[in-house]
Amino acid sequence: KSGPRELWRVLRNACGILGEEEKTFVPEMEWPQMVKEARVWVAIYAVLIASAIYFGSWLPLMLFGLLPVMGGTWLYTFFGLTQHAGLPENVLDHRKNCRTVYMNPVFRFLYWNMNYHVEHHMFPMVPFHALPELHATIKDDCPPPYSGTAAAYREIIPALLKQAKDPHHFVVRQMPVAAAQ
Repeated sequence: KSGPRELWRVLRNACGILGEEEKTFVPEMEWPQMVKEARVWVAIYAVLIASAIYFGSWLPLMLFGLLPVMGGTWLYTFFGLTQHAGLPENVLDHRKNCRTVYMNPVFRFLYWNMNYHVEHHMFPMVPFHALPELHATIKDDCPPPYSGTAAAYREIIPALLKQAKDPHHFVVRQMPVAAAQ
């Protein structure tokens, strides 16, 4: 979600105009918060642009805009695909349509512990920093976590190739015996 389309959405939201799609999944009572948040982002970018003009340098835009986007976008996509790719959609049991993938501490920090994605969906109000502890508490009732990103992709890539030919194909997560009872 970047580029001109996202910029246009933020500018519209800052003016109090919400898209039809947004109205379908954001509760009406949260609309003012969306407008406020969009205005904050517009203000941040306005300060960055003004700083670049004032200092006669691209550096503010590079340090706080382009470089984080260039570094973060591929990381977000690379890790983000491990969350749901190849799994069934429209399933109420989040253990069947999400993955927990173990990552090193640096990646966990950069990804805000969203690698504990089953836990995040099962208990969305748990803050990101508490997800590892939640995982330790409920892991016996969840499918086994993946040992790393490579292990997740070993399952994802063949599943996506099969889904290209058969859109109804998906990976079936094995539920632990204790959870099935």
